[in-house]
Amino acid sequence: MDKNKSIDGLTTRRAKISATRPSPSRKTTTKTTTKSATKKPTTRTVTKKPSAARTTTARTTTRKTTARTTVKKPATRKPSTKRPITVQSAIEQPPTIAPKPTPQSSAEDFLQPIQAFDFDEQTGELKATDPSETTNKPKKAKNMHKKPVSKKRKIITGVLLFIVLILLGGVIWFILWGNDIIAKITGGQGNIFDLFTENYVDLKTDENGRTNILAFGTSGYNMDGDEGNGTHDGAQLTDSIMVISLDQKTGDVAMLSLPRDLKASSTCTATGKINEIYWCNNMDGNDEQSGAEALSNEVGKILDLDFQYYAHLNWGSLIQIVNTLGGIEVTLDEDISDYGWTGAVFKAGETYTIDGDQALGLARARHGTASGDFTRGASQQKILIGIKDKVLEKQLSLTDIISLASTLGDNLRTNFSIDEMKSLAHLTYDFDFNNIRQVSLIEPERLMTTGTINGISYVLPVGGNGNYSNIRAYVAKMFSSDPKQYEDPTILILNANDTPGAAANEKIKLEEDNYPTIYVDDVPATGEFENEYTLYARTEEKPGTKKLLEEKYNTTAKTLEELPAGIDTTCDFVIIVNKKSE
Repeated sequence: MDKNKSIDGLTTRRAKISATRPSPSRKTTTKTTTKSATKKPTTRTVTKKPSAARTTTARTTTRKTTARTTVKKPATRKPSTKRPITVQSAIEQPPTIAPKPTPQSSAEDFLQPIQAFDFDEQTGELKATDPSETTNKPKKAKNMHKKPVSKKRKIITGVLLFIVLILLGGVIWFILWGNDIIAKITGGQGNIFDLFTENYVDLKTDENGRTNILAFGTSGYNMDGDEGNGTHDGAQLTDSIMVISLDQKTGDVAMLSLPRDLKASSTCTATGKINEIYWCNNMDGNDEQSGAEALSNEVGKILDLDFQYYAHLNWGSLIQIVNTLGGIEVTLDEDISDYGWTGAVFKAGETYTIDGDQALGLARARHGTASGDFTRGASQQKILIGIKDKVLEKQLSLTDIISLASTLGDNLRTNFSIDEMKSLAHLTYDFDFNNIRQVSLIEPERLMTTGTINGISYVLPVGGNGNYSNIRAYVAKMFSSDPKQYEDPTILILNANDTPGAAANEKIKLEEDNYPTIYVDDVPATGEFENEYTLYARTEEKPGTKKLLEEKYNTTAKTLEELPAGIDTTCDFVIIVNKKSE
């Protein structure tokens, strides 16, 4: 081993060399001192073992002490700016053991742990660990031993991800599509999520507790009022005007149609017909609410009704609606032979299954009929009833529902909110649609007629232009929630015992209950009657009154054929009293 690299004899060799070798010149000594002074002592107490750090520090200290003893630096001399001359010194430390520079200490050094501990799970003791093992131990790379993914697994993962993306895209499309349809139909009152909540609200009502809806139809190419693509002039005229009145509590529903040529109070044209009002207030198709409200106000003034809602349907969509349902059934009350116009030909009393094109032709047919526009209005009511029946009868598929919703979204406008629409749909389960009352203004009472004003043909009230008093009284009776009013029953009360006045006393009680027409008499033939009251119904066309009388007398009505011999009457109901007068 080389003696120059001996650690134990380092101090002794330096002393001997210093004593025997002459002193270097001042200039050389200064350069050597400068070189020694620029070296920074390094301590490696953090990264190296403690013993090595202490040895290096001791050597450095020895070297500095020797330099200071041998060389003296003038206090006033400035360091030379010339390039230092390298001098091979006999006391220069070998490069293999030269200390490495130590980083500057900082405040973070005080945060470094002095001693680390490890917890032994088996013994429950804390054991000291070597700091170097905790600080310098390299971390293992994650997934170092992860198995490669097979090709089959990659394909399955890709397919699943594709399916998820398709489903997510479908959900997003459904939400956007549904929100757009609901916004169109309700005027922005709700969104698609409202359909999935059972949030039912009471419909708005008038002072009589009934909900009145103005339903009107146009024949435009679309709801914006465009008249191209095969449509006719006046596509935004409301050739169909219908009133639907319902009672949420009793389930009573009544429908009435107004003729399109009815003289209105004022319009934007010289003609002044009621079918112009909607168009006058919505010429460009961008103000649906103004047009609908103007028409509601005019019809309300004529009939003395307060409308809570409106529904505007484009009759051109009738083809799609009926075809989606697979056709509907209709039974008309009069013959229609509209050969030259719509091609609608039907016989009264027969049930027809019609498709969309036939339904649209029937909805527009007014030629070849007995009552013109009044017949057309009645036919439109029959079509709506047929659509209702088919919807309730048929179990609609998802495709059918989407098709209907899309069609209605493009061809229906209302002021119903989404919650009100759900409430209306929910109420249909309680309504007796078989007994929907179709109210006519020409039968059995003729309340309207035709006339000419300034060479223009109009439909006018029988009482004269602008005189709607008879019409208002009739509508009030027919739109009543009391069947005794709109069915207008006639009742015959017969006394079947020897107590005089029994039938007359019963008449007084019924009149107090607002039964309109009552007759009294004695039973013309003797007979035994087991019950105090026996009820007979001559017709099934007045179910409301029948139900009320059955509840009042706690009995079930018998048919007219079961009447005792000798009783002949045209009254709707017969009541035989076998009760002693009180």
